Amino acid sequence: MASATMVQGFDVEETSLDGRDDIEGLDASAAHVANLLSSEPSDVRLGIGGFSMGAATALHSAACYAHGRFTNGIAYPISLSVVVGLSGWLPCSRTLRTKIESSQTALRKAAALPILLNHGRADEVVTYRNGERSAEILRSSGFQYTYFKAYNGLGHYTIPEEMDDVSKWLSSRLGLDRPRG
Repeated sequence: MASATMVQGFDVEETSLDGRDDIEGLDASAAHVANLLSSEPSDVRLGIGGFSMGAATALHSAACYAHGRFTNGIAYPISLSVVVGLSGWLPCSRTLRTKIESSQTALRKAAALPILLNHGRADEVVTYRNGERSAEILRSSGFQYTYFKAYNGLGHYTIPEEMDDVSKWLSSRLGLDRPRG
C-alpha cells in the first residue's frame, strides 16, 4: 500500500504586507508545523524558521504563539524559543499590534521571543522593503528582540555567509556557544 504525504500551504496572491492573507491556509500551515514539534521532549527548546513562504509561516507562528491562539481561535500548542525568517514577509501585519496588545501575556511573550529576519537587497520575489517593513511592524507590535540583517546583492536565495550568520545567531540565542564542561 502506498502512502502519501500532504504538505500544508497557503495561497499567495502577492508577497506584500498589503496583500490579501489566506488566514485559513496560514493557520493550517502553522498548525502543521506546531503539531510536528509538539512531540519533542519537554526539555527541548523549540524554534521555527523558513525561507520565503516558510518565513511567512514562521512569522505567523510567532504571532500565534504570542497571542496564545491561531487566528481561528484554537489554542497554540507549543512554546517557542526562537524564530527565523529568510527572504520572507509578515502575514496578517495589519492586525498584529491589536492582537498582541490584547493581553499582558501576549505582550510578555512577544517581548521575550527572539526573531531573526534576513533579506537580500536584490530580492526579486519578496522585495527588500517588505522584509524591512516586516521587522519594523514586529518591533512596533512588541517583539522587542527582532533582528534584521540585509545582504547587498542577494536575490531570492541563500548564500553561505547568510547561513553562517543564522547558525551564529541561533547558537547565541539558544546558549550553544558556551563551552561545555
